[in-house]
Amino acid sequence: MSQIILLNKPFNVLCQFRDTEGRATLADFVDTARYPKFYPAGRLDYDSEGLLLLTNDGALQHQISHPSQKLEKTYWAQVEGEPTDEDLEPLINGIQLKDGLTRPAKASIIAAPSIWLREPPIRVRKDKPTSWIELSISEGKNRQVRRMTAAIGFPTLRLIRVSIGPWSIKGLDLGTMKVEQVSMPNAPKTSRAHSRPKPRSKPQSKHRTKTSGQSRAKRR
Repeated sequence: MSQIILLNKPFNVLCQFRDTEGRATLADFVDTARYPKFYPAGRLDYDSEGLLLLTNDGALQHQISHPSQKLEKTYWAQVEGEPTDEDLEPLINGIQLKDGLTRPAKASIIAAPSIWLREPPIRVRKDKPTSWIELSISEGKNRQVRRMTAAIGFPTLRLIRVSIGPWSIKGLDLGTMKVEQVSMPNAPKTSRAHSRPKPRSKPQSKHRTKTSGQSRAKRR
């Protein structure tokens, strides 16, 4: 059984354990003495909140974070403006970004979720209402959700990752973590060992090697 840490990451926290600029890091929330060698399985932007998974199992880390696994991730995005269901169609069908076409996503308009206050709070324009979108994707392009909502004309003001595959932040307060035992039999095996190169065949000598019979014939 492997161990996995579920952390509800606050806003403006780096997904690393050290920072030379004095910013908040994972070390402020994860006891590295008690849980050594745990590393994030995937990333969550500095200015995003919500679920971050950490594990000390390399195979499990690959199973969670590698794009080939297509593990679904669900986000709540507070956007500027009031999109309609029709506005979300390009997200559902796949939308063209600078680095390519996104995979089809699940997208819906939701009521404002009952969640913690963000510090500092988002900037709200008096003449611009905000709305919430739930968006599920199965890939991980850089700042993808923010770029997707901006591409349809509704910039993201606040972004919270709610779940990754079967794991979610349900019941997990902001800045807190819990540890779970997990077994993923389909996780690919990882190893530092490299496959041995095939030995090079020795070049054949220009002269034939004499057989024992030829040697005896000459001695006669």
